[in-house]
Amino acid sequence: MAELDEHAALKSRIDGVLDEFVTAEAQAMEDIDASLAPVADQLRVATEQGKRFRAAFCYWGWRGAGQPDSAALVRAACAIELVHAAAVLHDDLIDRSRTRHGRPTAHIALRDVLTHHARPKAGARALAMLTGDLLISLAGQLFVTCGLPSAYLSRARPLWGVLARELVAGECLEILRTGAEPDPETSVKVIRYKTAKYTVEHPLHIGALLAGAPPRLLEAYSGYGLPLGEAFQLRDDLLGLFGDPARTGKNPADDLAGNRPTALMAHTLQSAAPGERRELRHLLGHANPSEQQVERARAIARRTGAVARVEDMITARLRAAHEALADADLAAEARGALSGLATSATARHH
Repeated sequence: MAELDEHAALKSRIDGVLDEFVTAEAQAMEDIDASLAPVADQLRVATEQGKRFRAAFCYWGWRGAGQPDSAALVRAACAIELVHAAAVLHDDLIDRSRTRHGRPTAHIALRDVLTHHARPKAGARALAMLTGDLLISLAGQLFVTCGLPSAYLSRARPLWGVLARELVAGECLEILRTGAEPDPETSVKVIRYKTAKYTVEHPLHIGALLAGAPPRLLEAYSGYGLPLGEAFQLRDDLLGLFGDPARTGKNPADDLAGNRPTALMAHTLQSAAPGERRELRHLLGHANPSEQQVERARAIARRTGAVARVEDMITARLRAAHEALADADLAAEARGALSGLATSATARHH
């Protein structure tokens, strides 16, 4: 309970920094021209919700290296949340998702301001893409102006290039694998680069590098962060199909419509009977699956044991993360916080 209260307090600080920073940047956009107000509004929408796990991992990566609480470090950690907001916005574009957290996605909402446009859908997608690009730029701006000494920032700056490259590589791998033969091992590689590393390992490393941590702590953070990041995304894939959209903010048909190479679907297809496989092949990539079709996909995933296998994968990775954490040389407070974050990130039901 103490770890939950601590995360809630940290999340409140992170929310405050992001709100102040993004509000100022959105206003600066509107000051250029009043017609940019809808784009400015999407900057706010993209950043106003989130569990703030990435910033929290960065913060505790810093604290675990023996550094004290720091408002400047919290600002630096918030930069990773802007990267995440950009990735989500671009993901919605790639997947043609229509809603997120019960609201229209950016490329859908922005159609309303392009009624005069010859191609409003294409124009709205272009505006949404540019909004995501701006969020990436703002992440760099927030990081370098966070208030930490330049010598500290220089330690972590090279990792930003790695983070961006691996995140884009993961997105590209997902697109390249969409519709290909199911392969659970390849599916895990996709999630490792598309989500796992920039969700846990990279934020931990950025915090640790800013703190001047030794290589052995970076290795311990990788031993904890990589399996935990994979478990986080595996849970997300389960929630994508089985979660309550009112709580997850995601349409359960999206992964099916996008024919995404998730580990859940790879295991389902590999273990499905020939008739079930034909059903799924017909359903995957369907533009607008019905509720009955989604429920049928759920039933096949359960019957084949794919759901149980993914749960086992999550359990094994969470155990590996806790074991790495137990062996790490870090402050007790940070160890407790990171242990609590591991549980929160993988035990989500919404």
